[in-house]
Amino acid sequence: MKYKIIVDSCCDLTDELKKKIDTISVPLTITLGQKNFIDDESLDLPLFMEEMEKCQEKIGTAAPSPVAYKDAFDGDYNSFAVTLSGNLSCSNENAHIGKNMLEEEKREKVHIFDSKSASAAEVLTVLKIYQLIEEGAQRLYIIEHIENFIKNMKTFFVLDNINNLLKNGRLNKVVGKMVSLFSIKPLMGADDEGHIQLFSYARGEKQIVEKLADTIRKSGKNTDGERMVITHCENLPLAQKLMEAIKSKYNFKEILILPTKGLSSVYANSKGIIMAF
Repeated sequence: MKYKIIVDSCCDLTDELKKKIDTISVPLTITLGQKNFIDDESLDLPLFMEEMEKCQEKIGTAAPSPVAYKDAFDGDYNSFAVTLSGNLSCSNENAHIGKNMLEEEKREKVHIFDSKSASAAEVLTVLKIYQLIEEGAQRLYIIEHIENFIKNMKTFFVLDNINNLLKNGRLNKVVGKMVSLFSIKPLMGADDEGHIQLFSYARGEKQIVEKLADTIRKSGKNTDGERMVITHCENLPLAQKLMEAIKSKYNFKEILILPTKGLSSVYANSKGIIMAF
C-alpha cells in the first residue's frame, strides 16, 4: 500500500529528511506587524529572525487553510498527517475540515494525528510512522500504535526569550513577570492535552543541560532503544552539550539534532531548545 505523510510547517524536518520520508509540508503563515511570511522553503530564516527581533508590533501565526490540506491529501495514496497541538493552533482542526472536503469528492483515506505538541515532537512522530511503514505494518496497526506513541511521548523546552509566547497568550503573564524579575529561564513542556505547562526554572547553560536531562529520569519513561529529537533555534552548541549529557546517562538508539524552521523559531525564539522523546 502506498502512503504519503503530510505535516504542517511546525514539523522541523530537514530537506533531506523530507525527501527520504517523502513528506508534504503545508505551511503556516507568520505575521510580523503588517508583514506576512509563508513558512515554506522560500522563507529566508536569518533575514526573518532579524526582522522578528526588530518588530515592535504584534507577532502572530495563522494555520494552513482547509483547502491547503485538501490539496495536500489529494492523490493516489493513503495519507497520514501530523499537526501541531490542537490546543495551540487551528492546524489540526483545518486538517480535519480538509479531509472531510476531500472525502466528499473521492475515496482517499486520510488519518490525522494531533501530536499534542510541536516541533521536535512532530518530527519524532513522523519518524515513527515512517519506521512502521518501512516495516510493512498495516494501516490500522500504524494508527493504533502511533496514537499510543503520542500519548506516551514527552516534550520539554527551555527558552532564552519568552516575549513571543507572552504576546500570543501562550504563557501566563505572572510566570512571565517572574522570569523577567529573577533572570531565570523557564523549563516548560507539553501536558497530556497539548497545553504548555511550566515545570521548573534554570540559571545558566550548565543548569539548563542538567535539568533538561533530568526530566527524562523524572518522566519515568523507558528510553532504551528509543529515539530522541532535539531542535534548536540558532543554538547548536547548547543542543550538542545536551545531547552529550543525555548520551552519558541514557540508552537512546539515536539522538537527532535539527534546526527550527520559521514557525517553531517564532516561539522558540533565538537560543531556544526543544526536545522530544
